[in-house]
Formats: sequence, structure tokens, C-alpha cells
Amino acid sequence: MSDLAWNAKLLTPGQLAGRSGVAVSALHFYEREGLISSSRNSGNQRRYRREMLRRVAFIRTSQRVGIPLAKIREALNTLPEDKAPSPKDWEHLSTLWRKDLDARIEQLRRLRDQLSDCIGCGCLSLERCSLQNPHDVLGQKGVGPRLLQVDLAD
Repeated sequence: MSDLAWNAKLLTPGQLAGRSGVAVSALHFYEREGLISSSRNSGNQRRYRREMLRRVAFIRTSQRVGIPLAKIREALNTLPEDKAPSPKDWEHLSTLWRKDLDARIEQLRRLRDQLSDCIGCGCLSLERCSLQNPHDVLGQKGVGPRLLQVDLAD
């Protein structure tokens, strides 16, 4: 049996860590980064509101798909701080991210579909490579390692 009552409104760092699957140190990091918040009890110990469980789940899921912490913080800042976000709040947040997530999905789809051609062909030709140099656009920019060179005039 868990030491967390199903209806507990305030959670210790250990309880939140246990339920969310993240280390207490990660919770402290998220708090320092402004992603979650806590209060202090009379003994000066941290306590997290129960709705932080959903925020931590959101943070972890967002990180897994490669969303930077700055964007996660920005998104969480659109949610109410004084109460649990409503389904409408979460829906609003998802509409804000829809375009970005669709673009990420398309990039991953292209990478998946073209990566085997790149690795499989073994040509190592930047002249013919459809992934790194479609239609030899780099050849039109001059000689040398165009992807590595920095134009100091810019």
C-alpha cells in the first residue's frame, strides 16, 4: 500500500517523485527552472499541490519528444497557477503547440524515410545526396566544405 492517500491535496517531494517516476532532484530542478512550484509547511519542508503530478507528466512527455525546457515553461505559464488546469486549459495549450508538433512530426517522418537511402547507398556524395544536398545546391555556393564553413561577411 502506498504512503500516498488517494485524496491527499499536498504531497511531499518523495511522494511526488514516487508517483511521477522522477527523482526528487529532478523535482527541485523543475522548481528552480520555474516549471513547477511548491509551498513550505511550518517545519519549512516542501509540499507540492496534487496538480503538480499532471505538470510533471507534461514536462516529462514534452522532453521525450525533444521540446526544450524554455518552450515547456512558456506553455506552462499559460496555465492557471492557483488551481488545477481544466480540460479547456489543456486544450488551449495543445492548440498552441499543434503547428510546432506537426512540423516536428514531418521532420521525423522525412528523416525516417530518407535516412535509409543515405546510409544504404554508401555514395558519400554531396553532389547526389538528396538529404544533405538536394539538387547540388551546395555546389553552386563554391568549393570546400560548405556545411562547415562560416561566411564571416554575414
